[in-house]
Parts: sequence; C-alpha cells; structure tokens
Amino acid sequence: MPQKKSKVVVTRKLPDVIETRMMELFDVQLNLDDTPMTKAQLIEAVETADVLVPTVTDRIDLGVLSHAGENLRLISNYGTGVDHIDLATARQRGITVTNTPDVLTEDTADMTMALILAVPRRLTDGVNMLRSGEWTGWSPTSMLGHRIYGKRLGIVGMGRIGQAVARRAKGFGLSIHYHNRHKLHDEIEEELEATYWESLDQMLARVDFVSVNCPHTPATYHLLSARRLKLLQPHAVVVNTSRGEVIDENALTRMLTNGEIAGAGLDVFENEPAVNPKLVAMDNVVLLPHMGSATVEGRIDMGEKVLVNIKTFSDGHNPPDRVIGDSF
Repeated sequence: MPQKKSKVVVTRKLPDVIETRMMELFDVQLNLDDTPMTKAQLIEAVETADVLVPTVTDRIDLGVLSHAGENLRLISNYGTGVDHIDLATARQRGITVTNTPDVLTEDTADMTMALILAVPRRLTDGVNMLRSGEWTGWSPTSMLGHRIYGKRLGIVGMGRIGQAVARRAKGFGLSIHYHNRHKLHDEIEEELEATYWESLDQMLARVDFVSVNCPHTPATYHLLSARRLKLLQPHAVVVNTSRGEVIDENALTRMLTNGEIAGAGLDVFENEPAVNPKLVAMDNVVLLPHMGSATVEGRIDMGEKVLVNIKTFSDGHNPPDRVIGDSF
C-alpha cells in the first residue's frame, strides 16, 4: 500500500520546475496568483498542513503557530533568513524548521559588490542623466565620483556571504576589515587578508565602506544604531543586502540628509515593502527592491533544497538544513 503523501502548503509562487516536482511528490496546495497570504490564510494553512513552505514575506509568529494542527511538523522555509518565523514557539510545539543555506551566497555577494561600486561611482546618476537627455558629452569635471581601490571595507557578519563579499572586494583592491561574533580561523583570515575587530564601534570609526551581512536576530536588531552610525566618517558609505532591521533606518536617513554620511546602497528596508520617501528622493542613495538573491539559478536551487528537506523529513529522517540556532 503506497504511503500517504504529505500535505504541503506553499505560500508564494515558486519556479515552475519546483512546483511541478512538488506536485509529483506531495499533496500540494500552491499559491498560483502569488499574492501574499493574509494572517487568516496562514492560520488556515497551519491548521490543515503537514508541511508549510513560507517565504520572507510571511510572518509565522505566535499568533499563527498557536493555531497549528497536530499534523504540522515541518516548516520548510524557502529562503535562508528565518527571522520571520517564531523559532521558540515552533520548537515548543515540536515543529522542525529548515531553511535553504549556501545557495544564495554568491548571488548576494555579487549584489553587495555591485552596490559598493554603484554608490561612489554614481552609476544611477549616470543612467538617469543619459535617459533624461541631459547628457551633452564628456567633460573633465562631469559626473565625478570616488575610487574604491585602496579604501577600507568593514564587513559586519563574516559568515558565508560576508566571506564571499571579502573575496570579491579583495580583488578590487579594498582592505578587508570585519566584525563577527567569533574570530575566523587563522587560515581564512590569511586567505582574505582580513583584519578582525572585536569592537564594532572601533571598526566603524576607521572604515570607508560598511557592508551589512549578518542575519536579523534579536541580538542584531538596530545593530547599526544611531549612536554607532555617528561613529562613521563623513565620507563613509553604508551597504545593506542582509535585513533592513539591522540598521536604524530613520537615523540613517537623517544622517544622509544632513551630509553626515556620504551615501548608502540598500537592497533591504526596515519596513519593506514600504520605503522612506526621503531615501527615494536622495541622489546619494542607490535603492533596490530586495533583489540581492534574485537569480533564476538561485531560486531553483532554493526550491530544490526545500524539496530535499521535505522528502527527507517525510521519510522519517532528519532534514539536512535544520535551523539549530541564530549566529552571525
């Protein structure tokens, strides 16, 4: 007698190849119109599902998990970050949580490097000038930016993505500095030619660029607070491809407005999809719609990890990508 298929509820539209394979393996409820689920819909999902497949746009908090049915034993997150899931409550209710690590590292690091280049070299300014018809030709003093070669990059969070950023930045001639909860092994530090700062405050005061690459956890909420942002030098540029909540966005906006920081490259926002209109209006800020990991290859790789985690769990084994704890 064939084994009963697990009921899987998917909260957002996934790549076609992943949805097709899910339909073959499980009893799946898809979200074909790709509109974010309401809280009521999420509650209905956890009441009936064996497995929930949420994304970063879904808040799986106590208010949702308190309605979880006895059959819900796995939350297989489509994404690396799990700050939108109440891990403590899931653990208390015996629900395993998995994510999709590693597959987004290179894509996110690419976008981080793109922002590190785009802000000081005024790439969006150049695009806007050309498209508006305002460009009248080359001039020795037109569209001047600043070089990045020889400058200092401070990386906040030296996990997989932080290290991938460091490798790219080293190739552009940047001096690598980092703050992390734990110092890297000596061989990795030597490979990256990276300088460790136990004190985030001291590092921030000495670098030209700051790249935020740590996850959002209670410990990292507003890690770059108003006080810490004020430690930055006036010519400093802040880049964030991690989570918006790691930076006090209101403080950052004020300092950019007042010229206390030279610029910012932001792919994530504290209250996304809402973006502070003052940020949108600034010429010294490059803004992207949370697309750091948005490659076809990356999205498919994420889906394949979700499939492996669900199938392994359904077969009675520990899935490979269980979320054990938070670190950066």
